[in-house]
Amino acid sequence: MDIKQLIYLCNLERERHFGRAAEASFVSQPTLSMRLKNLERELGLSLINRSNNFDGFTPEGERVLTWAREIVSVYQGLKLEVESLKHGVAGTLRIGVVPQCSISLPLVLKGIQERYPQLNYRVSVLSADQLLDALNSYTVDVGIGFFELVTLRELHFQAEPLADNGVEVVFHPEHFPQLVGEAPLSLNELKEIPLCLAEQTRYFRRYLDTHFREADIHLRVILETTSVFQLAQGVQVGLGCLISPRGHLLPAMTPELQSRPLAIAPMSRQAAVVIAEPGRATPLSQHFFDEVRRWLSER
Repeated sequence: MDIKQLIYLCNLERERHFGRAAEASFVSQPTLSMRLKNLERELGLSLINRSNNFDGFTPEGERVLTWAREIVSVYQGLKLEVESLKHGVAGTLRIGVVPQCSISLPLVLKGIQERYPQLNYRVSVLSADQLLDALNSYTVDVGIGFFELVTLRELHFQAEPLADNGVEVVFHPEHFPQLVGEAPLSLNELKEIPLCLAEQTRYFRRYLDTHFREADIHLRVILETTSVFQLAQGVQVGLGCLISPRGHLLPAMTPELQSRPLAIAPMSRQAAVVIAEPGRATPLSQHFFDEVRRWLSER
């Protein structure tokens, strides 16, 4: 058994397809299949359900995968640590984020850049539940989203809570002059307003739906998408208004738009930056996490 076989196994789990897993591993499909069959032969276990296509893992394969993820994570962390010793903190950090959170990710990354200019980032947009799964399976190094803090403690994650600045309604004053003002808007004031919102599978959208439903108010959702970019464009052209956590959008990007706070109960989940516990987190993610803590404390 060698580390490449375990990497191939983890790539197969992520891609759920032999051909894509081979591409992700930079080998041919026959080579990947042969190496995984050799692993099964060496362990004396059937790890993969095979038909004409990939058909999931056997129960034994799932057990082996748990160890493979951890071993691969430690191996990748070792490689990054060696590079850091040679060249300083450098490499590519895998970050998982939810579409709408209470902080602008690029603002955070810009704040970290001064200290660690050689860091690069690969960002995946996930649902809140997908994000926790990705952290558990080591397919992302850092998670930024909404979490149950009790669950994070039980799973031994490190978490740096983000300030909850409430929720805002973002609108174009030319198209929605009736919303211009400074006082918080009530839920009832939005019952006839067309809205641009994230899909219902997203935590923030479910949070909104719950509170509007409890207030017996039917939302008029004119644009629904997972793309924050499309939502922002919808607001820019006056298609509708956006409800978003305060701090998620950079006002300088849309100077024509205005916003007002929304009077709504706080979210039950906590916005936070999360990595694995000390000793399990990669050196790169630990450096990033510590710097995020410092940066947030100075803001």
